Amino acid sequence: MSTTLSQAESIYDLTVASLDGKPVKLSEYKGKVLLIVNVASKCGLTPQYKGLETLYQNNKDKGFVILGFPCNQFAGQEPGTATEIQSFCEKNYGVTFPLFEKLDVNGANRAPLYNILAGPSSPFPGDIKWNFGKFLIGTDGTIIARFEPTVTPDSPEITAAIDKALAGK
Repeated sequence: MSTTLSQAESIYDLTVASLDGKPVKLSEYKGKVLLIVNVASKCGLTPQYKGLETLYQNNKDKGFVILGFPCNQFAGQEPGTATEIQSFCEKNYGVTFPLFEKLDVNGANRAPLYNILAGPSSPFPGDIKWNFGKFLIGTDGTIIARFEPTVTPDSPEITAAIDKALAGK
């Protein structure tokens, strides 16, 4: 379903699958500030879903969207099916921001999106360290910032960067 890396120069060139398997062109998000996060349901950092949802609710009307990409590469902490992931996120954290199919963020099968976000041509290259790594994308598709997993969604570092990106729209 995904565009190959050789064809993709921007995240907007990619099509990804929503959690229910439908193709989503990331170009649909042009003009919005995005926070792209690799997520997991059975991680010590999973409570960050609550902070992510609050961040989304507080900013969605300003042109901000969180895109959650489940990943099972870190200690098998996202073993569930798409249905199980959706149910878990809604029931436990009231998640309403878009979630997508599981993907690999590192290694030989790294998804094209993560090749753009963290590959050698990225302004913030390097392997994703764990679940809940975050990338802030500007309205033009530029990667503005990278936040490591332990940086919480309500941290001044993240909220200030989002506010600045939204002000620059």
